[in-house]
Amino acid sequence: MFDWLIVGAGFSGSVLAERLARGSGKRVLLIDKRRHIGGNAYDHYNDDGLLVHAYGPHIFHTSSKEVFDYLSQFTAWRPYQHRVLASVDGQLVPIPINLDTINRLYNLRLTSFELEAFFAERAEKVERVRTSEDAIVSKVGRELYEKFFRSYTRKQWGLDPSELDASVTAPIPVRTSRDDRYFTDTYQSMPLHGYTRMFERMLDHPNIKIMLGVDFREVERDIPHDRVIYTGPVDAYFDFCYGKLPYRSLEFRFETKSVEVFQPAPVVNHPNEHPYTRVTEFKYLTGQEHPKTSLVYEYPRAEGDPCYPIPRPENVELYRKYEALAAATPNVHFVGRLATYRYYNMDQVVAQALTLHAKLTGLPAAPTARAARPNPRAPASIPGIPGICGPT
Repeated sequence: MFDWLIVGAGFSGSVLAERLARGSGKRVLLIDKRRHIGGNAYDHYNDDGLLVHAYGPHIFHTSSKEVFDYLSQFTAWRPYQHRVLASVDGQLVPIPINLDTINRLYNLRLTSFELEAFFAERAEKVERVRTSEDAIVSKVGRELYEKFFRSYTRKQWGLDPSELDASVTAPIPVRTSRDDRYFTDTYQSMPLHGYTRMFERMLDHPNIKIMLGVDFREVERDIPHDRVIYTGPVDAYFDFCYGKLPYRSLEFRFETKSVEVFQPAPVVNHPNEHPYTRVTEFKYLTGQEHPKTSLVYEYPRAEGDPCYPIPRPENVELYRKYEALAAATPNVHFVGRLATYRYYNMDQVVAQALTLHAKLTGLPAAPTARAARPNPRAPASIPGIPGICGPT
């Protein structure tokens, strides 16, 4: 008899399994239809011994000390600040757009103050920002919108930016400085030994039992349990009774090259000239030393594993119907990206899971962090990755 059946071994399910088992002494059965833990953050070594992210690049960043301290119990960190270049007009220039982007693209020597005027001259007045197109042209004008955003967005979403909610592009910063970091959060690091190792340590508790490659409905019927935490697609839980919630998916094509470094940045975006949206080189992310390097090319798809909820008003209305069903379902709690039909960053998912644990138990959301404890079954270091201390 289990106190909790948790469906999904990604961030949401794993954090709640750890908190309920270690923090509350509950017996937890954690299941996943995939044959690995870690959800989309799962990483592994490929045939050449290179550490790769199976479902595209996962860059950890947060401004939440609580989230960072909580995860620090299960991993040491490798300091890492993410940088991205975009292939535009035959050049590789920083994205988000900054001072260097404009000066290189237009062969100018603007200062930060002059760049503010440059953007102001080109920005189009929009009475009410409703679409993704509105959000960009009101900041930087139509020419930069066409160069950097329109084609990329159409590839990514299968829709023109004029058909998408402003929330897709509104958060994208435009900088007048030379800051070329993709994120500006307080904590920017990668798990020193990878995400999978972090999940293994998180779930290493006698009160947690894990079953992989299993169907929720079979386990729900056959294994006694009191309550459920569900992190899968909310429409699937209710057998798509109102229809399927629309998602965009991704196809990942991996390639290993016999060179130490292939491209000049961790990620290169391709807004225009290729069917893929971006190319990631994993060694930048992992810090691994290896004579070869591994890349992944991302091709957006209409079908496949659900990745990105499509932000359109009719989709939100459809989700509201499922949300009402979820709220009326006793002893089942819905948490995470798929269960709440929202795109969350990793730290936001962790925060949501910690908040739910506090609500369920009345205990503090997260314990005081301690140093990541050593795993006696793990090697002293990852082959090819130098021992780098985490941030102080």
